[in-house]
Amino acid sequence: MKYDLFIRMALTEDLPGRHLRRGDVATVVEHHPGRPGQEPGYTLEVFNAVGETVDVVTVRESQIERLTAAELLSVRPMAASTRWWRGRQTLPSLLQTCVR
Repeated sequence: MKYDLFIRMALTEDLPGRHLRRGDVATVVEHHPGRPGQEPGYTLEVFNAVGETVDVVTVRESQIERLTAAELLSVRPMAASTRWWRGRQTLPSLLQTCVR
C-alpha cells in the first residue's frame, strides 16, 4: 500500500537506536519503492510537540500505520540523547547535517 506524502503516521514498533517509540507520530516525506521481493519504505520527519524537527528516519512500510479517528495523541518527554537536534529545526538543515 502506498501512503501519500505529507500525511501523519504512527510507528508500529520502537526504534531504540533513534529513541523513538511505538505510537510516535511522524510525517511521510518520501516513498521508497522496494525492489522485487523487497518491502517498500518511507522517509519520515519526526517533530516535537511545538513542530520543530527532531529526526528524519527511513523505515519499512510495515513499521508505520495510518492514524485513525479512534485514537488520541499524547505527549511524552524526549530522551536526553535525542536533544542533539537543537539549533537544527528545519528539514533542509537536518538533512545537511546528516550528509556531512
